[in-house]
Amino acid sequence: MDERAALRLLGDRLDRAGDDAAVVDGTVVTTDMLHETTDFPDGTTRYTAGWRSVGASLSDVAAMGARATAAVAVYAAPSFDPDELGAFVDGTSEVCEVVGAEYVGGDLDGHEEFTVATTALGETGSPVLRSGAEPGDTVCVTGTLGRSAAALELFRSDETERANELFRFTPRVAAGVALAPEATAMMDSSDGLARSLHQLAEASDCGFDVDASALPVDPAVRDVADDEREALRLATTFGEDFELVCTVPADRLAVAREACPVDLTRLGVATDGDVRLDGEPLADEGWTHGDAG
Repeated sequence: MDERAALRLLGDRLDRAGDDAAVVDGTVVTTDMLHETTDFPDGTTRYTAGWRSVGASLSDVAAMGARATAAVAVYAAPSFDPDELGAFVDGTSEVCEVVGAEYVGGDLDGHEEFTVATTALGETGSPVLRSGAEPGDTVCVTGTLGRSAAALELFRSDETERANELFRFTPRVAAGVALAPEATAMMDSSDGLARSLHQLAEASDCGFDVDASALPVDPAVRDVADDEREALRLATTFGEDFELVCTVPADRLAVAREACPVDLTRLGVATDGDVRLDGEPLADEGWTHGDAG
């Protein structure tokens, strides 16, 4: 059983599972686990690891259209270096500050490899689910695509300073809150745009027609890609970008764009067919936990 099959199994057994986060009496809660071998390339600083780990969970809160309130983390490592631990806490605290939340602690554990487990909390009275998209809605994405893919190539080239900068993304909490009144469905793009579109399509029982020329490819991707085709692949299938993919009624798009504090790009339209890119079927490809990082 792969990860996606396991998630479907859990979704069938747990009523509150299936979206980016669970919502219980207005409280949003989500948890994530990251490992050194799969999530933190050589050269990743502990500051970046702290920022990125907690940021991943805050991104799930954002995807529900919720206001982030707090986060905790489990820090597990073979040994506890005071400088590394301090840098990690600095990263977790500062990414929380960026979105108006608070890092409130966690736990320490010995482990054979550096591993982080994070939990983030938020609040909302009207969460945005993945299941509300309807044919005719516009499909949009915040920010740019491919930052993490570019960062990985830079880590491999020992350009670690720039790579760490790209790895420290801003969780789109403010955008999620702003989009919540207009969005019919929403999720984050941590598994990649292509897979996110398929997941939204499955949850909403619809399809999407997307225009490749509309994709907001991050400039860093073109710095590392061999050609435009490779840039498109990195921007659509690598994942780990933590932008928001959402659907908005066509007559509310201008309002949503005005409210959103970051760029909101229209990619295409929801349909009653399949998921397509420039009229051709878009493969359900993206990030899978266990992929080498």
